[in-house]
Amino acid sequence: MGELYCGCKWTWVGKSGGRIDAESCGLKARKQENRAERTEWEHIVPAWTFGNQRQCWKNGGREHCVDDDPVFRAMEADLFNLYPSVGEVNGDRSNFNYGIASGVAPQYGQCKTRVDFDQRAAEPRDEVKGLVARTTFYMFDRYNLSMSRQQQQLLMAWDKQYPVSSWEKERDRRIAEIMGHSNPFVTGERQWSQGYRAVGDGVVSAIPVNSPAPIATQHTLANASGLSLIIGNRKSQVYHLSMGCPGYGQVSEKNQVSFTSETEAQAAGYRKAGNCK
Repeated sequence: MGELYCGCKWTWVGKSGGRIDAESCGLKARKQENRAERTEWEHIVPAWTFGNQRQCWKNGGREHCVDDDPVFRAMEADLFNLYPSVGEVNGDRSNFNYGIASGVAPQYGQCKTRVDFDQRAAEPRDEVKGLVARTTFYMFDRYNLSMSRQQQQLLMAWDKQYPVSSWEKERDRRIAEIMGHSNPFVTGERQWSQGYRAVGDGVVSAIPVNSPAPIATQHTLANASGLSLIIGNRKSQVYHLSMGCPGYGQVSEKNQVSFTSETEAQAAGYRKAGNCK
């Protein structure tokens, strides 16, 4: 399928990105040649969109959410919502909703995605319209977000017009192996309809991360409540179980993040320490 917006092939470079093969998709830069040459990770549902529905964003923007809101961190790191894309198109899309940009002339050579800067809307290529619709349904459902009626109508039309492809099923399978769950709008377990009521199964209630209790106290509380408390290291993004993990008592207080389950820790982007028994 290539990257999200133009279908370009790309080569992985370094730890977090890659280089776009412009010839593979007929890509031409609109303005920023350097950014058009690199792969960036696009949030299909922009961080601005889901962040604005969290109190932390109102209190201090994205940085405040990253520091204080475990649900925001889970949304920001959710693999279903991340897709490699041409850097320039990613930047031009900004935080625009997906929409129809029929009056916009081609902007990136043979790339079919178009961005309407006046209407603040981005229309992706047909090949991924169904995928972005079902990903958007997933994010709004899992994290209990509110979607406008107009946006629902458009995405439901794309969902129907562009059914789940074999690649979308394979992508879902690979991500589910890491995340521990599938996108139910890809597997067919759920179907979005007008006025759909979000389940909110990704909205967790975690122990506040700004002022964690001492580990000994947390361990006592966990035992009393029957929970297996988990301590994450904010710096390394590694989590430790209270039993069987030597590093559990070695995480500095300023880097501690508490979770009540491994699923919660993994949803927030943490991985289990390698020395746990």
